[in-house]
Amino acid sequence: MRTGASGFVSTEFIHALPQSKGLLSMITPRGSEVQGRIVRAATALFARQGFRGTSTREIARLADVSEVTIFRYFEHKDDIFWCALESSFSAIQPRLNALSRSAHLESPEVMLPEIISVLVDIATFSPELVRLIAVALLELRGRAEQTCRENLTPLFAAITNYLSRNIENGKLRNLDPAIVTAAIALTVIAQPEISKLIEGDRLTPRGSREAISAYSSFWLDVLVPASVSP
Repeated sequence: MRTGASGFVSTEFIHALPQSKGLLSMITPRGSEVQGRIVRAATALFARQGFRGTSTREIARLADVSEVTIFRYFEHKDDIFWCALESSFSAIQPRLNALSRSAHLESPEVMLPEIISVLVDIATFSPELVRLIAVALLELRGRAEQTCRENLTPLFAAITNYLSRNIENGKLRNLDPAIVTAAIALTVIAQPEISKLIEGDRLTPRGSREAISAYSSFWLDVLVPASVSP
């Protein structure tokens, strides 16, 4: 067995082994694992500190890699951010796809609570995504609008189209469906924070089933004409 000057097994010897692929995977972390740690660290830091407030040195420290290692995977800090944002979007994509597929099947009394539940879950369990979207739009702009459109437009289009169909068949009041879609989303994202400024507001925590029920009841009262209410 060949050893280096320090007495450890040499790299050349390891690479010469027929089973070296398996052995190397035990000696050095796989590239996908290292990249995943970098992206997860970047997601946490960008969401908390913003793009300009986060350095690649901080990302490296949190990911437990060297700064040099980061630039083996990403050419620029911007690339790390966009990868973090895309990764956050991909985590919620299955739920969005499921909602889009079922959006034309159910009555407003069934579908509106489901829409609100999805938005509440995103805001509650993927807070980094909401913050990264804000960071992208406020600090990076350019590519931000395109990235957000690619990932969010299918969801909002599905909601808007659902509202439009139910407005046309008389199940919902004749309101602008795009404005209603935006208002529902903002209810979930902004209302819990704004409510803290309103004296006497006692809305239950955003992630609770009670909050989903409260939002759903409110929007059903707003949107469903009295003549078709159950």
